[in-house]
Amino acid sequence: MATERTEAVLERTDPSFLKSCNTTEVQETGEGEIMAPYLMDCRRKQKHIFRQLCVVDDMIQLLAGLESADQLVNEPCPQNPGSEARSAWKALKAEYQDRVQEVEGLINTLRVRMEELQGKRKTLETLLSTLQLKKEECKEKERITAKRNQRAEKQISFQLEDSLQAAQSTVNVCDLRLSKFKDEVEKQHARISDWTILRDGLQTWVTVTHRNMQFRLLSVSSSELCLELLPRAAEKSLEPLRVSITMTTSDEFHLQVFQGTAGLGEEAVNGRLRQVSAALVEVMERYISQGEMLSEIQALHSRFAIDWCPAEKLLIFLKTATTVCQLRVEEGYPSQGRATLLSVRKDGSLLDITDLQPPVQHPVLTEWLEFLSSNPNI
Repeated sequence: MATERTEAVLERTDPSFLKSCNTTEVQETGEGEIMAPYLMDCRRKQKHIFRQLCVVDDMIQLLAGLESADQLVNEPCPQNPGSEARSAWKALKAEYQDRVQEVEGLINTLRVRMEELQGKRKTLETLLSTLQLKKEECKEKERITAKRNQRAEKQISFQLEDSLQAAQSTVNVCDLRLSKFKDEVEKQHARISDWTILRDGLQTWVTVTHRNMQFRLLSVSSSELCLELLPRAAEKSLEPLRVSITMTTSDEFHLQVFQGTAGLGEEAVNGRLRQVSAALVEVMERYISQGEMLSEIQALHSRFAIDWCPAEKLLIFLKTATTVCQLRVEEGYPSQGRATLLSVRKDGSLLDITDLQPPVQHPVLTEWLEFLSSNPNI
């Protein structure tokens, strides 16, 4: 009887609330804008249905315990129908939520571990691919190294053969050069013999020359002789004259006279070796012939700022930084020639030298320089 009543109550219930929530049609439509409201409405309908089922269950239990319709009318209504089912439903709901949270936590943990495993897998795959590449590179390097070593061995063997051939060629060339050097040494020995004879003759000439003049040997080599010469007759007034004699391989000489402070112009004389004595004597005679003039010029070097030009017979006197005087010495000075004043330049301008004359009649260079240095008008 209770079953029949329950079926009758269910038949009188609104069929729209008993309709199952089918989400297939909504998912197939693909309309994402109505999914949330649709699901909320389904949830609301499910709750409403659940409440109706609770009421129905309470009514079925109540009707099951009644024996007549009068008992339903006379007995009071229960204070909280369906409380036991609701409490059980809430307990099940709470347990469901706890289990859902626990499952979600386990899912998250599993997801994290899966991600870690995926990362480690990717790392292992990367390392494996890198290792494979390194392995291939090592194989390629070994192959290249083997080829290079083979090539180097072949090249070294070729180089050794070339070196041996070059060494043999060098030995042959050295033998030829050695034979040439032997011939050259023999020639040099013969030439040294000739030079020894020449040196002995030159030493004899030097001994003879030493009787008339004083000399000092500065340096000597196989082909050059440097001397300082000073005639004995004028050794107290003239400074030494420095000369060098260079002997060439063709039995010739080159005599070079250095001016220095002697006042004699630099000159060079060339000729055969047998004429070196005559050339040296000629230089000395010319030096002695100008001994008095050169002695005076050498003495003036220590007193005045002068510059002597032997080729032009010109003496330049620098009185100050801006005053320059030029004097000309005639041939045969001082016995036959005279010393004359050519010009006086002060601050870049030439001065009138008409009235510039020392108090003596024929002044020498020393008197001219003393007069010019003490003249206040210059």
